[in-house]
Amino acid sequence: MNNIDIDILKEEDLDEVSRIEEETFSTPWSRDSFKDTIDNDNTLYLVAYKDGEVAGYAGLWQSLDEGEITNVAIDSRFRRLGIAYKLMNILEEKGHERGINAFFLEVRESNDKAIKLYEKLGFKHLGKRKNFYEKPREDALIMSKIINKENI
Repeated sequence: MNNIDIDILKEEDLDEVSRIEEETFSTPWSRDSFKDTIDNDNTLYLVAYKDGEVAGYAGLWQSLDEGEITNVAIDSRFRRLGIAYKLMNILEEKGHERGINAFFLEVRESNDKAIKLYEKLGFKHLGKRKNFYEKPREDALIMSKIINKENI
């Protein structure tokens, strides 16, 4: 994974992050939604750069010692390079630094690649949210990773 750098989301990244979001999700977040996360103390958004280009991003919302992972997306040109894995690991590390001990996320039931990634990262299945997604309508799997505080 040479030439992969990870940094905090900045305003100059917003156009590329928004483009990737629109290409990846059927109901994408707006550029303004990402812009609102930059100065919010309860959010943490990371951007991956491959050879200086925005290659992907991942983010979470924090509530006390819990983090809800909201978005993980990799530009189609940079998939299968381990970027999502690296982003998620660093997101978790930075979350720990903020006091997060439990991470949660929803993922489309049909998104086998993402589910395998989250399982590889130690996430467990908690349950389902019926009809959580639209375009197309689909259930979401709820996954979590609880960190044993003694092991941190």
